Amino acid sequence: MAKRRRRKSSIKPRRFEFHNRWHIKDSIRNNRSLYIIALIILAVLLIIAGVIKYIADNYTIQNVYVNGNKHYTDEEIIDMVMTDRLCKNSMYLSIKYRNKSIRNIPFIEKMDVDIVSPDSVRINVYEKAIAGYITYLGHYMYFDREGIVVESSFEPSDEVPQVMGLSFNSVIIHEKLPVENDEVFEEILDITQLLAKYELHCDKIFFDSDYNVYLYFGGIEVSIGSKDNIDEKIIALKKIFRTEQLEGKSGLLEMKDYNEDTKNTPFYPKNE
Repeated sequence: MAKRRRRKSSIKPRRFEFHNRWHIKDSIRNNRSLYIIALIILAVLLIIAGVIKYIADNYTIQNVYVNGNKHYTDEEIIDMVMTDRLCKNSMYLSIKYRNKSIRNIPFIEKMDVDIVSPDSVRINVYEKAIAGYITYLGHYMYFDREGIVVESSFEPSDEVPQVMGLSFNSVIIHEKLPVENDEVFEEILDITQLLAKYELHCDKIFFDSDYNVYLYFGGIEVSIGSKDNIDEKIIALKKIFRTEQLEGKSGLLEMKDYNEDTKNTPFYPKNE
């Protein structure tokens, strides 16, 4: 009887065993790599969390200094600058306003923020040089020393006087008031600066048709006259208010003829 040939098996155990072992080692290697990557990511996250905690603990703003503001209070300025919770952190604030001024705020040219220390910042306010304001169609229109209308508001200001007696047909924001005598605006600013220098605060400045000046302090009307000797008149006015006890009175203080020689300043009480 012829012997049957044994068919060779196509299975190669050793090669399969080697491939399986290689696959296991590769899987272990990949798992180890993922484990290492996970540890690195965790370490980075812990470092970031530590840095954030350090910044939060050491850069929280405790002191805010405000310089240069007159129209707004310190609290109002701080609210304009520190607009959210993150702004309580000096590092965040320094990044937010680095090389950047805060603009588009009424009566303010710009504001800068300086970091004094990790827990202290200083806000520098640069206000517009406003000479006075006029009323127009229910609005208070504020203008600078050149007569350019810089702001419009529904509220009058206690810092600058109302200017009356100027003739104009229209008022356009950011444009010059159309009056006949442009020099009147510089005169208004000179008057307000002199009044501020000598700690006098008038409510209104009135110009008649010849541009003679009248100042109003409550019930006291002061006839200044022309701008000649205006410095001497304001200095004298300061002395008069200090020595003549005019507070609470009503009447006309005549100073249009005042000079160093005459020193003529008669007061005419108002008939009640």
